[in-house]
Amino acid sequence: MLRRLLQPFWVLLAIVFLVEAWLWDHLEPIVARVVAWIPLRALKQWLADRVDSLSPAMTLIVFVVPVIPLFPLKLIGLWLLANQYWFSAVSLILFAKFVGVGVTAFLFDVTRPKLLEMPWFEALYNFVMALRAKATALVEPIKRRIREMISGDGEGWAARTLRVIARFRKSVHQTSKPL
Repeated sequence: MLRRLLQPFWVLLAIVFLVEAWLWDHLEPIVARVVAWIPLRALKQWLADRVDSLSPAMTLIVFVVPVIPLFPLKLIGLWLLANQYWFSAVSLILFAKFVGVGVTAFLFDVTRPKLLEMPWFEALYNFVMALRAKATALVEPIKRRIREMISGDGEGWAARTLRVIARFRKSVHQTSKPL
């Protein structure tokens, strides 16, 4: 019984986790393009050279510290939400989120080999990757059902309803054509 009650929570948690992973996967190439466009390639090479000379623990500091300045932006976003500046709040929070994920992806790309030298970080990394695979497996059937429902290929009530709506729209469209 408890498992059945917790199932929506786990699905929601998996979706949130996969959104984060999707952002990570899609922002990292954008950041790479920005690095290629702006002369940050030299910065990336310089940073990689410096990271090679650091210990894994110092590399962890290099990985974590640049995201800290974004925390006050998120607090300001929460203040804006509390004072009902909805658009500004959401814009600021999304901006901080995208910049944070982009910078983190960029830095993780540079610092990953050194960070994975620490056994606890490697275990955490493997745990997160396994969690990501499990979340994908949990959400995949739901995504498939939604795709079937939207395409109208399924056999459920939603697919039948969508087919009826599509036929109705087609008939309305055909009758409204000028002669």
